Amino acid sequence: MSEHDQDVDRAWALMQKIGFCMLSTRVGDAIRARPMAAHVVQDENAVYFLTDANSHKDSEIDANPNVGLAFADASSNKYVSTTGHAVVSNDRAKIHELFNTPAKAWWDNADDPQIRVIKVALADAQYWDSPGTLVSTIKMLTAAMTDQRPDMGRSAKVAL
Repeated sequence: MSEHDQDVDRAWALMQKIGFCMLSTRVGDAIRARPMAAHVVQDENAVYFLTDANSHKDSEIDANPNVGLAFADASSNKYVSTTGHAVVSNDRAKIHELFNTPAKAWWDNADDPQIRVIKVALADAQYWDSPGTLVSTIKMLTAAMTDQRPDMGRSAKVAL
């Protein structure tokens, strides 16, 4: 497996593991971000979200489908930032497929007519896969005392 393929797989694995992200949309010249539960499907090169038809995300995506997703696990220093093209649909089969326990916090069941699905087809990703906080702190302190740059783990930008 090439280094590029390893980096692609690592980006997908981190997104899958983290599970939540900030979905950023454009509103005119402004950028709006909100936390969302992500359904990561590498085989489809997509991340799915359930959303409510009454939210502003639908109209924002309709106006500009270019979005950003930012996954973060600060406790273990693992991050993924992606860009992609989003589409909102009323695909009832996909809604039923994605409906899970966290979704029950927002809707009674998958048949709620207000549920929509957002599909983000990813274009690229950049990940930072660093050692845990304690190890990172020790490496930074050591680097500061020795005037050397610390090895803070792996980072790569990949086309998806």
